[in-house]
Amino acid sequence: MRITSALIDPALLDLPWHIPLEEWPADHLVALPQGISRHIVRFVKLNDVVYAMKETRERIAEKEYDLLRALERIDFPAVQAVAIATDRQTRDGEPLETVLVTRHLQFSLPYRALFSRVLRPDTMNRLLDALAALVVRMHLTGFSWGDCSLSNTLFRRDAGAFAAYLVDAETGNLYPKLSEGQRSEDIEILRLNIFGECLDLQAAELLHESIDPLAVVDDIVARYERLWHEVTYEQEVSKDNRHHIERRIRRLNEMGFDIAEVSMSTVDGGYLVRPKVVDAGHHARRLMRLTGLDAEENQARQLLNDLDAYRAESHLTDEQQAAHRWLTEVFEPVVRAVPVSLRRKLEPQEVFSQIIQHKWLLSEKAGRDVGMAPAVQGYLADVLVNKPDEQAVLGVEAESLSGTL
Repeated sequence: MRITSALIDPALLDLPWHIPLEEWPADHLVALPQGISRHIVRFVKLNDVVYAMKETRERIAEKEYDLLRALERIDFPAVQAVAIATDRQTRDGEPLETVLVTRHLQFSLPYRALFSRVLRPDTMNRLLDALAALVVRMHLTGFSWGDCSLSNTLFRRDAGAFAAYLVDAETGNLYPKLSEGQRSEDIEILRLNIFGECLDLQAAELLHESIDPLAVVDDIVARYERLWHEVTYEQEVSKDNRHHIERRIRRLNEMGFDIAEVSMSTVDGGYLVRPKVVDAGHHARRLMRLTGLDAEENQARQLLNDLDAYRAESHLTDEQQAAHRWLTEVFEPVVRAVPVSLRRKLEPQEVFSQIIQHKWLLSEKAGRDVGMAPAVQGYLADVLVNKPDEQAVLGVEAESLSGTL
């Protein structure tokens, strides 16, 4: 028996690899919900970590292992490949199939499980949005799944929202870019698989009576198409309406996408704009790398959006140079504009974020980009002056709580 592993866990060697997975003793297994699979799948707990074991052919296991590792390197939401166990044999020397080992996603459930439960409409909407967002991110990455289904997709709660994860990649392929034909074929497979699974659940009387299988698949595809259009279409913006760029970015943020950068090219009378979307968490790291500013994720997103707009307007090709100039010519002057008497109200990053918000509101009202200077003065005079002294309030709360903990 040979194990190729991306994660050093010696306990893997102690598992009964000489026994077919279907016959593994119960003392090695944990019971967890799972979707339908064409392969034998078992869950094993080792040193407080749960692993999913899937028995399949060696070539298929190696391909899926490599694909999951590639997806992990690009931070795509998928389960983590841990190892493949090949050259397995019984005690009598009979060959056994290869086992692919992945790390189980904690606190997750297959999408298939949710359809037999009573869900509020807003919860169902968020779950379907998360699934559509996963497929859009997948296609933007150049990954063709080839087997999207309720069983192959996991979801888990994430600070009041839902996140969807790919759990089975054996039919997938990673390309530099998908063609329209590849993307359309993937969506058609999604439609057929999910419709079929809903019918299976309905026949077994496990599907909630309020769920219409055809309506579900039509809804998922419609959400996907709306989102795909929003994140990929190239928008022409006139020079007098640059705040429309901010409006588009806000719309994407509201749909659950964060923006890594904005691609802009000049045309007669304006710009052609196309945003690049990324997963949450990117912005704080990128902001720290470029500027040294430590900010919360939503703050970082707003600051980086402003930095990217500044870079495009300044025609600067070097990202580091643009970041330095933005820091010294935009961020720091805005922060210094706050009177000393008001600086205890909010931290600098939050002040700047709120000024960006104030500028956007003023621009929407005026129907044009009002510029930073009026936004700063309006915010200081009309908004910040009326806010409580946050630093002082937090200090009092911290002191009062410290004696009661």
